[in-house]
Amino acid sequence: MSYKTGVGRDVARAARVENSNAQIATKLRALYLSVQDEAIPDRFLDLLEKLDAVERQSVSGVAE
Repeated sequence: MSYKTGVGRDVARAARVENSNAQIATKLRALYLSVQDEAIPDRFLDLLEKLDAVERQSVSGVAE
């Protein structure tokens, strides 16, 4: 009778990799959700408003 050596180790290694990947995915998901809940800084909102104003001016300048 011949046995394949290392098959059990391969299964155990695959289970550890899968478990590690699941842990990483869970932590990344938690990080994403925490960042998603953060407020947008006022400075960034001001910059976006300035960009919108410049875009509106350029569009109205092209239409004339």
